[in-house]
Amino acid sequence: MGRSPTLRLLLGLLVTLLSVAGFSWYALAQLNGLKQLQADTMDRARRDSLQLLRVENDLSSLSLALEDMVLGQEPYGILAYRGQLTRIRTDLEDAIEREAALAGTRSPGQQMRLQAAMRQFWQTSDQVFHSAERGDEKAALQMASTQLLAQQTSLTAVTLGLLRRNNEAEEAAALKVGAIYEGVERNVYAFLLAALVTILATGLYMTYLNRVSFQRIESLSLMRRVLAAKLITVQEEVLRSVSRELHDEFGQILTAVGAMLARAERKGLPPDSPFRAELTEVREITQATLEKMRALSQMLHPAVIDDYGLVKGLEWYAGLFRKQTGIETCVSVEGEPIRITGQPAIHCFRIVQEALNNAAKHSKTKTAEVKARFQWDRHRLVVEVRDWGTGIVRDRKNQLPGLGLVAMQERAELLAGFLTVERDPAGGTVVSLDIPLPQPDNPEGEKYIPEEAARPQA
Repeated sequence: MGRSPTLRLLLGLLVTLLSVAGFSWYALAQLNGLKQLQADTMDRARRDSLQLLRVENDLSSLSLALEDMVLGQEPYGILAYRGQLTRIRTDLEDAIEREAALAGTRSPGQQMRLQAAMRQFWQTSDQVFHSAERGDEKAALQMASTQLLAQQTSLTAVTLGLLRRNNEAEEAAALKVGAIYEGVERNVYAFLLAALVTILATGLYMTYLNRVSFQRIESLSLMRRVLAAKLITVQEEVLRSVSRELHDEFGQILTAVGAMLARAERKGLPPDSPFRAELTEVREITQATLEKMRALSQMLHPAVIDDYGLVKGLEWYAGLFRKQTGIETCVSVEGEPIRITGQPAIHCFRIVQEALNNAAKHSKTKTAEVKARFQWDRHRLVVEVRDWGTGIVRDRKNQLPGLGLVAMQERAELLAGFLTVERDPAGGTVVSLDIPLPQPDNPEGEKYIPEEAARPQA
């Protein structure tokens, strides 16, 4: 007996489960990293870009205001632009403050450069308005046209540079996300391929194990059938030997004893002699014992089967069964019968015998029927035993109880046939034996040829 593959199968299952768990953890880690990247980089850069666009918009408004201021289109002078610049400054400082909170990936030098440029612009702006307040409109205008416009242009360039860097960061994040997606997709395909290979290998291994197991089962089944055939053959040989011994040896002894008692009874004893009456009683007992022994010998191995074949044996046993049990039993034959002897006849007889005994024990029937159908079109012999009793009851596993039915099944397999035991819907049980039609026993040695085979070919 080989080693059980259970440990190897459990190990393979454990490796598969660990692989699935490891890949699941890896995939979840990649997805969490992707979520973190989108939250910390892409979304943050997008909001930062929105604030930078707000700063750029404010700087554009500031540029328009400075151009109007330099051109001198306002009749009230430069001081008339102080309120507009103040509103732009408030919104611009708020946008820069929000943008600074979102610029996580930016270097501190870039942020300090933007803030320094912004402070320098507003300091220059304050100086321009201070000069205008002192009445030096010309100096204020000169400072606005030279310094303020240049500083505003510098602020716009810095903002555009920051916006460009944000766009580059978004593009880099998008490329990284794409790489993550490609890596996860590639790993998924690799894992699926490995899983398919593992499943295929496991399936092939299981197929191999099943084939080996089925071969072992088939071998054991063959050995069991051979052993059953040998046991049944030995059993029949023992029964035949015992039957012969009973009939030949003990039958002759009892016959001799009966003859001696009859001679002793005739040797001049008076008719009213008590000894003569005792001899008569002993002779009658001896004769009854001889008859019972002959009946037992026939039951152990019916000689009628060897002499006249299966059908006559079934008819003989039906009469004996009727006398022993009181159950009306008849035998009917369909088709053209042939004389069957030997092992096929013995096995069929034993199956019918067991079926009738089961009917007598369990069915509570008053009638039984044995039907032998010789089906020459199929070259099959079907023997049915039917009763009209309570019907057979299967167990919880839908199996037939009793060792007798197992023995019947074994004999049916030895005949290369099959046995069915069914409950008749009309009541009772039907035991059906279907076997290949055996070759008839022909003392003249002529081989039997079925009717279809004997017909001349057209």
